[in-house]
Amino acid sequence: MKSNDDPTPTEPPVLIRTRLDAWIARISNIVAWLVFIAMAISVFEVIMRYVFDSPTSWVHETTVMLIAVIFTLSGPVALARDKHIRVRLIYDWVSPRTRRWLDVFNNAVVLLFGIGFSYAAWTMTSNAFQNPMGEWQLERSGTSWNPPFPALTKFFILVAVTLMTVQALLHLIQTLRTPTAPRPPLNTVEEDL
Repeated sequence: MKSNDDPTPTEPPVLIRTRLDAWIARISNIVAWLVFIAMAISVFEVIMRYVFDSPTSWVHETTVMLIAVIFTLSGPVALARDKHIRVRLIYDWVSPRTRRWLDVFNNAVVLLFGIGFSYAAWTMTSNAFQNPMGEWQLERSGTSWNPPFPALTKFFILVAVTLMTVQALLHLIQTLRTPTAPRPPLNTVEEDL
């Protein structure tokens, strides 16, 4: 049994920088439930296949689509919660003023990356939403069930990289407006939820 005096390290609260980040963090709690839906329909498929000898044609593609949506939206969530991978070796050794300029550089690189990927995702999505004649037609999987999941997945990629681009722009503006000593965050996820 632990006492109140036990200095067990705990993870610091998740810091949210902008209102968009707070909105994304809230939505991510809902999107996370897609994992359980994917698991439930996978269990359903196993039961149908091995107990009733009646496999389905839709479970595999639906599960892949749900996990793809979660995967694509993980970028904006990591950026919103400031949980992306970073190398702290140099960052921790420099002065606060240098850290600020490293933050400006980092945000600018993410912004440029986001602009480039948003353009590529737009091109990919627009091609997936029309046939070669230019008519509205969603790209389909080509299986016996043939859902439009490839087009929808590409749309979610476009949404994710566009969100990350806007987040990077807002973070860059916030960093440029911030004096050398960092401002306290807008709020924390725990307070918001």
